[in-house]
Amino acid sequence: MANERLRAALLQRGVSIAQLAQAIEVDPKTVERWVTKGRAPYRKHRFAVASYLEAEETYLWPEALTRDQVASASESEIVTVYPHRWAVPRDVWGRLFSAASAEIGVLVYSGLFLADDTGIVRMFGDKADTGVKVRILLGDPDCAEVAQRGADEGIDDGMAAKIRNVLVLSRPLIGRANVEFRLHATVLYNSIYRADDQLLVNTHVYGVPAGNAPVFHLRKVIGGDMVTTYTESFERVWDRARPIGS
Repeated sequence: MANERLRAALLQRGVSIAQLAQAIEVDPKTVERWVTKGRAPYRKHRFAVASYLEAEETYLWPEALTRDQVASASESEIVTVYPHRWAVPRDVWGRLFSAASAEIGVLVYSGLFLADDTGIVRMFGDKADTGVKVRILLGDPDCAEVAQRGADEGIDDGMAAKIRNVLVLSRPLIGRANVEFRLHATVLYNSIYRADDQLLVNTHVYGVPAGNAPVFHLRKVIGGDMVTTYTESFERVWDRARPIGS
């Protein structure tokens, strides 16, 4: 049976079988068998293909890794666990975003602590000027989900007020090339801060302000699926969110 996922990944990237074969140093006929006959490559070749196509090994070959292998790779994606967001050193945030070469993503209700940091805001703008895509998702201050989060934290309308404050503080970024803001009406279980293949994930705990909740520092490892789970969640919220001003 043909590997349609691998075929689609090649088409999506505009890569021919010959080009892939040359890139990972195997015979083109071998790659052709991977695609047309569904043959599974050796692990080193699966890794090389996934890296070259910027795809997930477990997506291209779902049966290739055992549950234990996926679990082990996923565990390796955990860099550090912080008991509270306030315990994350400021330089960790700076290093995370400064390392981005392709994309920065922020999914929050307000993220006031970032918007209030002029150094971070300036970094976002500088990164955008170099071609890094910056996408920021804020809660819609008029939606029921934001009102509920405010009630859960005991600040009521304070949550919506924080979002409106962030919009004011973010004026240097709004409308800037390579920067896009959207408003979402999602029940968030985590806030996500992304820089390429690294994430800081701030869990949400009922009745606890986000600043007091734990944070997981994750870095993508081929074969793991924790980072993928969160990045896919980010994309789902992004697709349903509305651009500011619409």
